Parts: sequence; C-alpha cells; structure tokens
Amino acid sequence: MKNVAVIGAGTMGNGIAHTFAQFGYKVSLIDVAQASLDKGMATITKNLNRQLSKEKISESEKNTTLANITTFTDVNAGVKGVDLVVEAATENVDLKLKIFKNLDEITDSHVILASNTSSISITKIAAATTRPDKVIGMHFMNPVPVMKLVEIIRGYSTSDEVTNLIMETSKKLSKVPVEVNDYPGFVANRILMPMINEAIITLHEGVAGVEEIDTVMKLGMAHPMGPLQLADFIGLDVCLAIMEVLQDGFGNPKYAPCPLLVNMVMAGKKGIKTGEGFYSWNHGTKDLIVADNFKK
Repeated sequence: MKNVAVIGAGTMGNGIAHTFAQFGYKVSLIDVAQASLDKGMATITKNLNRQLSKEKISESEKNTTLANITTFTDVNAGVKGVDLVVEAATENVDLKLKIFKNLDEITDSHVILASNTSSISITKIAAATTRPDKVIGMHFMNPVPVMKLVEIIRGYSTSDEVTNLIMETSKKLSKVPVEVNDYPGFVANRILMPMINEAIITLHEGVAGVEEIDTVMKLGMAHPMGPLQLADFIGLDVCLAIMEVLQDGFGNPKYAPCPLLVNMVMAGKKGIKTGEGFYSWNHGTKDLIVADNFKK
C-alpha cells in the first residue's frame, strides 16, 4: 500500500499528507479550493524547513517529501489508483457522510476508507458505503508530523484484516497506534473535551481567570499547556462540535457545552485560526496574551 489520498488540505489534512509523503508514500492531497491547497503546501514546506533547520531531515529528504505530494481539486482524479483514502474534512457529520458515499462510488472496491474524525461514529460513516468492513478511523493528533499517537477506531463491521493493516501502516509512519472501539469521542476526546469544557465553565462562573486556570493545570497537573490554551490550539469550533457529539451520543447533561464556548464560536472567536480565543494570537504563539474579553 504505497498510494494514499488525503481529503482536505487544512491543518490536519496537510499534516497527514506531510507525514505519509515523508515516509515514502505517494500522496494525492485533495481539496475543492485551490487556495486551500496552496496554503496547505506552504504549511508543509514551512514545517519541512523547520525540520531541516533542526537537522531532523536532509535537504534531499525535504525535496523528496514535496515531490511525493500531488495536489488535486478534482476528487475523481485524486483518488485514481490509490489504496487508502484518509478523510480530514471539517468535523461535520453530514459532510462526512456525503464524502464517504461519494468515495464509495468512485474508488476501487479494495480501497480502504479512513476518517480522521475526532468524535463522529465510524459505524455511522461506514453505513453510508457498501464496504463497511473497509471503513476505519485514523485519528491523528495535531501537529501530525510531531505527535506520535494515532487512535485507530474500529467500526461495528471493520474487519480484522483492515484493522491490522492500518495498525501496521501507522507504525511505518513512526507513530504509535492504539486500537479503540467506536463510542462517542472514542478515548482521547471523551476524556479531554469534558475537561476543556469544565475549564471554560470555571472561567464562565468567575472562579478564576484564563491564566490562573491554565497555570493550575500546567504546574499542578504537569500538563504541557493549559486547557484554555489547548482549546485555542484545537479550535473552539472543533471543541464545540465534539461536545455536541458527546451530548447527542450519551444524552447526558454533563456533556452540555458551556454557554461561553457557544457564544465565542458564534462571535467568530475560534482560537489560533481566527487570531483570538481565550488568548490573542495576533503576535504569534510565543507572545500570547489574554484576549481583551478576558482581561481583568
């Protein structure tokens, strides 16, 4: 399995494409917008240059990685001849169902269809296809070229053969795959997102400020970054979408997203991607300051 297509050139998609290409796979990076592809390739180049400056790769390896990626705005052309498709589109269930239904129709029957979804049911996604045994979750962590974990999510009908193949493929990417079953939020976000949501509730109720909450978790719990900073990094819209999946999946009020999170997303304050969330990111991640709305 050496030919891979990645659907979506955003943060996760370009990171997944970068990683596969760096380990010798021929990658078709597909997005409906040429501007998104251009931005994605610029990000890949910047990240490769960072690896080069740290002497983690050579100039030759950088050039080979870039040469292994071909961009497409036409999904039919992009998936031609591939063995694996990894979908990394927006975390929206209707969009993902539409994508997988289309992929099922236009790819060869042997092709494995994987989703990078962080919370949406693989079983539900697989039901949109005629090959549920070949549908699986590959939940990479951000930033993909750096983070070792890949959650491998088995849908109800995912075959042992496909699961084993994707586990081995992940290892070939120098990742550590962990097999989990298909329940809302899987493992990573079932645990992480309620913690982030509780941190937002703590801020909303005035228990402490942004920096205070993050400092407690960093120094008291040995987290590398606080939950509010991490929420900005993930994207507040993504956090909200995952909380809604958890609430819908479990029907438990403890998973209800904090009203502050809902309002911030509606106001366009989504974290790094918009320049402001709980912190202001206009001056770069090294000089983050508490956003105006949360200054004392």
